[in-house]
Amino acid sequence: MDWLEKSLREDFDLPPKNPSEEAQRRWRSAVGALVKNRRRRFRMVADLDSRSQNEAHRRSIQEKIRLALYVQKAAITFIDGAKHKEYRVTEDIIKAGFSINPDELASITSKYDAKALRMHGGIDGVSKKIRSTFDHGISASDLDTRQNIYGVNRYAEKPSRSFWMFVWDALQDMTLIILMVCALISAVVGLASEGFPKGMYDGLGIILSILLVVMVTAISDYRQSLQFKELDNEKKKIFIHVTRDGSRQKISIYDLAVGDIVHLSIGDQVPADGLYIHGYSLLIDESSLSGESDPVYISQDKPFILAGTKVQDGSAKMMVTAVGMRTEWGRLMSTLSEGGEDETPLQVKLNGVATIIGKIGLVFATLTFVVLMVRFLIEKGLTVGLSKWYSTDALTIVNYFATAVTIIVVAVPEGLPLAVTLSLAFAMKKLMNDKALVRHLSACETMGSAGTICTDKTGTLTTNHMVVDKIWIAEVSKSVSGNNTLEDLNSVISPTTLGLLLQGIFENTSAEVVKEKDGRQNVLGTPTERAIFEFGLKLEGGHHAEDRTCTKVKVEPFNSVKKKMAVLVSLPNGTYRWFSKGASEIIVQMCNMMVDADGNSVPLSEAQRKNILDTINSFASDALRTLCLAYKEVDDFDDDSESPTSGFTLISIFGIKDPVRPGVKDAVKACMSAGIIVRMVTGDNINTAKAIAKECGILTDDGIAIEGPDFRSKSLEEMRDLIPKIRVMARSLPLDKHTLVTNLRGMFHEVVAVTGDGTNDAPALHEADIGLAMGIAGTEVAKESADVIVLDDNFTTIINVTRWGRAVYINIQKFVQFQLTVNIVALVINFVSACITGSAPLTAVQLLWVNMIMDTLGALALATEPPNDGMMKRPPVRRGESFITRVMWRNIIGQSLYQLVVLGALMFGGEQLLNIKGPDSKSVINTLIFNSFVFCQVFNEINSREMQEINVFRGMISNWIFIGIIAVTVAFQVVIIEFLGTFASTVPLSWQLWLVSVGLGSISLIVGAILKCIPVKSDENPSSPNGYVPLPSGPDNI
Repeated sequence: MDWLEKSLREDFDLPPKNPSEEAQRRWRSAVGALVKNRRRRFRMVADLDSRSQNEAHRRSIQEKIRLALYVQKAAITFIDGAKHKEYRVTEDIIKAGFSINPDELASITSKYDAKALRMHGGIDGVSKKIRSTFDHGISASDLDTRQNIYGVNRYAEKPSRSFWMFVWDALQDMTLIILMVCALISAVVGLASEGFPKGMYDGLGIILSILLVVMVTAISDYRQSLQFKELDNEKKKIFIHVTRDGSRQKISIYDLAVGDIVHLSIGDQVPADGLYIHGYSLLIDESSLSGESDPVYISQDKPFILAGTKVQDGSAKMMVTAVGMRTEWGRLMSTLSEGGEDETPLQVKLNGVATIIGKIGLVFATLTFVVLMVRFLIEKGLTVGLSKWYSTDALTIVNYFATAVTIIVVAVPEGLPLAVTLSLAFAMKKLMNDKALVRHLSACETMGSAGTICTDKTGTLTTNHMVVDKIWIAEVSKSVSGNNTLEDLNSVISPTTLGLLLQGIFENTSAEVVKEKDGRQNVLGTPTERAIFEFGLKLEGGHHAEDRTCTKVKVEPFNSVKKKMAVLVSLPNGTYRWFSKGASEIIVQMCNMMVDADGNSVPLSEAQRKNILDTINSFASDALRTLCLAYKEVDDFDDDSESPTSGFTLISIFGIKDPVRPGVKDAVKACMSAGIIVRMVTGDNINTAKAIAKECGILTDDGIAIEGPDFRSKSLEEMRDLIPKIRVMARSLPLDKHTLVTNLRGMFHEVVAVTGDGTNDAPALHEADIGLAMGIAGTEVAKESADVIVLDDNFTTIINVTRWGRAVYINIQKFVQFQLTVNIVALVINFVSACITGSAPLTAVQLLWVNMIMDTLGALALATEPPNDGMMKRPPVRRGESFITRVMWRNIIGQSLYQLVVLGALMFGGEQLLNIKGPDSKSVINTLIFNSFVFCQVFNEINSREMQEINVFRGMISNWIFIGIIAVTVAFQVVIIEFLGTFASTVPLSWQLWLVSVGLGSISLIVGAILKCIPVKSDENPSSPNGYVPLPSGPDNI
């Protein structure tokens, strides 16, 4: 079957991420016109024409916005003088207690109208007019009134598709339309020749079968659409911090209202238009709105912030002035129609399988019709002659044509690509319940092939619940996890030293104390910042000497490249003091002095420096994160220059405890069993990283730990030898992670999953096959670049995504195996019968029922199987491996041969073998053939649950979907045989013949077990040169 695999590779191979338009158009072209229902087949596939129009429209709007911003920034006074629009404050606005028109307020920000802002008294004047204060925010009690006047923060979206639209889509199937025409002709001719109601039965049977197929298909598709809609809504759930009713609150962006005070930080997407109140080093990336790549510096002189832009650096507070459709972003988003999501590699592959099998089916259907017609014409010519024609002849020809069309219905496996969508929808829904939000369909299936996971340490492998466990200060190292912290430190250091430490903690921090709704105070910030701040609060007690008697002048927020943060404060004596905090080695390198027990700055000797580095390594070896705090006195500063990088005085070293998450060690072990290599990439000290990696089971005897600077200095050849051994990369930059991912994919053809939470992780998340952003610690920029959002930041959840990814891939293989078996048997049995007997044993109605069993119902049963433990005991599927494996071909060919032998024996010798006599013996044997064929499929469906293991019943009882579908299939089959014979061309069977049907079907279980004992040469793995050897297969795989 190499020709099939070759054809799939040539025309239906698609990369899992960021496929080129050329590759997408190539497989669409290869599918050609042989599609029964184009609307349904391509519903979950990107509309490339719509997408290109969409992109052109977006660029056009961005260009208009960009030009408008340039003009407004350059010549705002001239424009205002020339075109000043009058806005009226209506009675509704006044009655609600506001005094500025919503459109005027929106235009101030969107048009960068500094003149209008000054006219309204600046940001203070605007805040009064919309009844908001910087410290209190708005009042939740007037939220509805405020939203009625100024609008809600939503943009217009297309309405969801109704159920009847899915029914209409299902009716677009060309073969079903032809069958409906045939049914109508059959009914008309039947009425003319046989009268009412007998002449109606054949045609009515086909129409009822078509309606049943359409309704089942529409219900399945509609349920899928609801699942995707629900997941789409989850993707749009973005929460932001606001000050409202005097307290800090976390709210959905959709609940945002004009007047809200929004807190912005690095990586946030700006949720609405607003005015800058105050902040530090705020840089805004406007490229998503205007297409301009250069970031814009925001200050009180340039206070305009637009919705849809992103915070590249710094932090700030902003007052909302326009929401929803009154923002440029809202108008932009509402005008863009969805171009659809990129198709997944499996969808494309199965489109290829459906196309190839469909072409074969079309040939067989044509041959069947030709053979039937030739036999009919020969028999007619030999009996009554070709000059005499009757209405029954027309009916016979129509029935032959209907049979040929129905063969196409069964032969073109239209359900294959749609089974992928169904399986992915089911998996995504389950993963959502397990705290993983899949943003892109392909990620779910690609994750099953992941051979490497590059994971962060903090918050993913660890709990992210940090506390200061040890502190070094004035050459004294103390454990501070107990309750006597203050007394212990007081005994070794002076109040001056302690005051300096507290000042450094409280001034140089991004954490802050906020008042919650219930009046309680809470510390907000990153886990590291919170841990140090809470330690400071615990230490503070009655000390107020120097810690709160200064003013912040300049702030440099933490940066993952510099690995430090700094703040400049002004002191009461008129001088300034820099505080710097960050990675231990970096801060120590900046210091040439240290604080002694009396609070004096003393020179740092080489012996003391060595002692400090030993302390850092000691803390790190205990799996503690280490941070240093230092200060530098200056007389003056330059607004444009950055913080100094030398001449600092070391105050303290913090050792922060962040325990490993429960279950991580088992999850890493499960990865190793599954042939997945876990690599830790962290910015922490190498000793901390190694200690945590050993505790998790990541750093093994054959693995190595390396620091980012060492890794960066290696040549490509050195990296080729080094990368397979790397298990830990410490003190790494986001660029190091990106380089590691690029080389793993390029040099070693690995399928790589990467975790990330910061804005600078976005390139690595985008480059990886599967980008996994953290839901709690992750920024909006990181989440937008990711394929999956891990909502609980837990490594165990990532393993769960892998399990479901493998389940999707294997389930689709099971379904393909099942469906191809039905295809082969239905094609061969109808064709052979037509050639030899001149009639097809399976009628149009019967084939439509078989089609529903193998298509929609088969997909529901097999494509929704949950993952089992066995899936994580086999190696991942590497790039380029065959989708239809030799194991699958063995099962398909074996089961097909058995079914063909059984059905052939019944067709040509059934009456003699079973001693069936009488005038209706032909009807009985045809019914028995149909019944046996269906039960062969029912038992083969059970067989298909396991492709290699003999025990096919494992976990079946707990899978209620599978049990339900099997039960419905059997029950409906009984109804068709016993009660719907008039429409389905069947007759009731005796209990003995029922036993024969079920018995013949059940033997396929024994055939399946025998087939699984036949050894099959494993498929070649074209991506073995990467140095990773697949796990050995053993008895467990049988």
